Amino acid sequence: MLRKSKNKKSKKVQSVENVDMNMYYLNNNGQASYIFADDEDEKDRKKKEREKRIRESKKREPDDDFDLDTEMVIQMTNRNKIKKEEEQRKIQNKKEIKKKKRNKKIKFFIKLILFIGVTAGGIIFAMVSPIFNIQEIRVTNNSNVPGDTIVSLSELTTDENIFRFLSLSAINKIKQNPYIQDVKIHRRLPNAIEIEVQEREPRYSIKILESYAYVSNQGYILEISEDGKGLPIIKGAKTSEEELVAGNRLNSEDLNKLEDVIKIMNSAEKQKIGEKVTTIDISNKNDYIIYIEEQKKTIHLGDGTNLSDKMLNAVTIMEKEKERTGEIFVNGDLNNKFQPYFREQV
Repeated sequence: MLRKSKNKKSKKVQSVENVDMNMYYLNNNGQASYIFADDEDEKDRKKKEREKRIRESKKREPDDDFDLDTEMVIQMTNRNKIKKEEEQRKIQNKKEIKKKKRNKKIKFFIKLILFIGVTAGGIIFAMVSPIFNIQEIRVTNNSNVPGDTIVSLSELTTDENIFRFLSLSAINKIKQNPYIQDVKIHRRLPNAIEIEVQEREPRYSIKILESYAYVSNQGYILEISEDGKGLPIIKGAKTSEEELVAGNRLNSEDLNKLEDVIKIMNSAEKQKIGEKVTTIDISNKNDYIIYIEEQKKTIHLGDGTNLSDKMLNAVTIMEKEKERTGEIFVNGDLNNKFQPYFREQV
């Protein structure tokens, strides 16, 4: 009986052991752990969590194996991406620049329209307002031509709008007077006009019967008068009497000689005898002759060269022979042993 019971117990233990072995599994440390049958779901859940943690750990861990092909592909991809971003930035910058230019043009045209409008309004107001009617016309820098004559030539009148007349037209009318060399007209707002003139000065005269034609340094005939004004008289001019009219100029031959006459007078003035010259004979351009009535001296200068030395020698002889009437000859080549001399009139 006892043996039978023992076998039965042995079978029971064996059965339990078999069941229990089915409940064991290896844990993370390699040790067997016992679980019950109703813990199967928990086992699967933990297994899945463990696998998830392993996958996440692998994602976080750097890959120590260097793959050249993969790296090159990555670099090319990054370069293409950077290039594309740069192109997009350039396109965007171009769009912004075009937008700014367009806005700038719009602002410019708006300002231009406003400016034109304001200017046009101002011009219209200035042209019709009585505030800008001329009340005063004054002439400056005139000495030979009276101011009333200049105003009359300009044809400007008071109570005329200061902006309505043409300056160029008035200037050309004033220049019809031979004495007037240049004219400037200034509008002095709100209602005054200033006419600034530059006059030609009479420097010489040409005898015409009982009258004198005043001549400027530019060869203009300024006036025909019965008064010689004490100006040096030019003798031997080739300009005909019919051409010696106020407003005309000397002919070309006389104009060329006039250049030498100006040099002669400049040399005489440097030697303090310019005001004493009475006549200048230009008949022969190789022997210009001046006459000084105060000392009854005739000076032969020769051509228009070396005038300073010639005039100096002439003045020296004049001082030496001031008590005698006669002729002074300095018309030779002073640089080639020519000796100036005096010949007394007998």
